[in-house]
Amino acid sequence: MQKGRGKLLWQLFRAFFNIGIMTFGGGYAMLPMLEREVVDKHGWSTREQLLSYYAIGQCTPGVIAVNTATFIGYDQAGVLGGVLATVGVITPSLVIILLIATVLAQIAHLPLVASAFAGIRPVVGALIASSVIRLCRTTTRQLWQIALCVAAFVVVALLGQSPVWVVLGAAVLGLLFCGRVVRPEGAQGKEGKA
Repeated sequence: MQKGRGKLLWQLFRAFFNIGIMTFGGGYAMLPMLEREVVDKHGWSTREQLLSYYAIGQCTPGVIAVNTATFIGYDQAGVLGGVLATVGVITPSLVIILLIATVLAQIAHLPLVASAFAGIRPVVGALIASSVIRLCRTTTRQLWQIALCVAAFVVVALLGQSPVWVVLGAAVLGLLFCGRVVRPEGAQGKEGKA
């Protein structure tokens, strides 16, 4: 194995391990950590690409965090990258769940434990809201995108519809109304090569 590839694989495992250990509150709560590790720190994707990974992760069967880690790891280092990113993101949860399962029944009734969780919950909500606002500023530049963002929020949050159908519907609307093929940043067609 090449030294550079080994370093990348280690970075994928470590980054997603850090995401896994610092994420409380499920898949949505990992957005701020994902953004910091994947976009800001390592530059493995743009914010737009991260949202695409996240949307696909939400539409495919399984846990969003695991699916997203798998997609990003695979994109960076193939199958082994996907496996290591996935193992990285699930290892902290697995260890913590095993530890908690052994002691939670004995300490759940303690006021200190209940108070700690009461303090964590609203902070998780604030972290999610902060990340959503930052990502929306990056990805919604046109009026139709803002309208689509608001409509998606209403359909999922207020009407209780499945995010899968909203993402698929948004993809169809994008294909129908965008009027052009949008290439990912940095992609170059055959006509662009000398």
